[in-house]
Amino acid sequence: MKGPAIFLAQFAGSEAPFNTLDSITRYMGDLGYKGVQIPTWETGLFDLRRAAESQDYVDEVKGICANNGVEVTELSTHLQGQLVATHPAYDRLFDGFAPAYLHGNPTARTEWAVDQVKLAAKASQRFGCTAHATFSGALMWHTVYPWPQRPAGLVEQGFAELARRWRPILDTFEDNGVNVCFELHPGEDLHDGVTFERFLAELDNHSRVNILYDPSHFVLQHLDYLAFIDIYHERIKAFHVKDAEFRPSGRAGVYGSYSPWAERPGRFRSLGDGQVDFTGIFTKLTHYGYQGWAVLEWECAFKHPEQGAAEGAPFIARHMIRKADKAFDDFAGGASDPALLNDVLGLTQKHQVTLGG
Repeated sequence: MKGPAIFLAQFAGSEAPFNTLDSITRYMGDLGYKGVQIPTWETGLFDLRRAAESQDYVDEVKGICANNGVEVTELSTHLQGQLVATHPAYDRLFDGFAPAYLHGNPTARTEWAVDQVKLAAKASQRFGCTAHATFSGALMWHTVYPWPQRPAGLVEQGFAELARRWRPILDTFEDNGVNVCFELHPGEDLHDGVTFERFLAELDNHSRVNILYDPSHFVLQHLDYLAFIDIYHERIKAFHVKDAEFRPSGRAGVYGSYSPWAERPGRFRSLGDGQVDFTGIFTKLTHYGYQGWAVLEWECAFKHPEQGAAEGAPFIARHMIRKADKAFDDFAGGASDPALLNDVLGLTQKHQVTLGG
């Protein structure tokens, strides 16, 4: 596992040091981060189309990062991926994820989003990244709680259409040798293991369909996030290190009551302030040989982002595990040979048993 790294989306802005790639990566490098995940929609930091088309530009970006002690871990198209599949009920709200000239034109917006994610495949390849972070989008989220009852066949048709939209994108990633890592997230049609499996089946187990593992979203869904690693570890190719807590009351539960984040029973927290068992997570990912980055995604209902970022790098470093290359009790063992094994099993010559028949 590599790290610590940090997702820049929650920090990028119009004020220094968060307004240029050079200054923001210097800031994060000084905090102890070794990598940065770049949000490709933040045009003040990064030009996605230029990265897809120009190796010189990519080398320039890599050089800026290297001078500040970090490297690019993955590119992210979370916002563009969301727009690959958007139900009309959310058109006005999701218009803000696209350039102004596309607002009010959902067909053109979707075409733009598909092109953006495809550009990210080539740009990722130029960076030497093997994983890419994104969202699936959602055609069915408004039906997640079945009232009124869902018509028969709705879910099957929804996943078929979602797969139809993503297949050519995934094929582009295949051509560039990059894995698409879907962050399983409420609000997306891919939000847990079952929905991921439905999508994967529609795509004939496409090798580029993979997972960005983020335990915080599973805490809020009451999903066993440690068992999830046991089941899906072969498809986990990216990792957001994000904490959360769920504290239900007699007045509010899992749906959040339309309350602001600080008043919800389920809410995101800075690392170490929530309920996620990171020791268990890092242990399991190490056990299964996860080779990707451990990337902080800072989101917290209370703590200032700069404090969260400062605390995040040492927290991740403290949890990273250098995998042992020998068993802890090897010193007590001895050389092994067939005769010794027979002796230990009590199968010496005088104890041999002749079986009839």
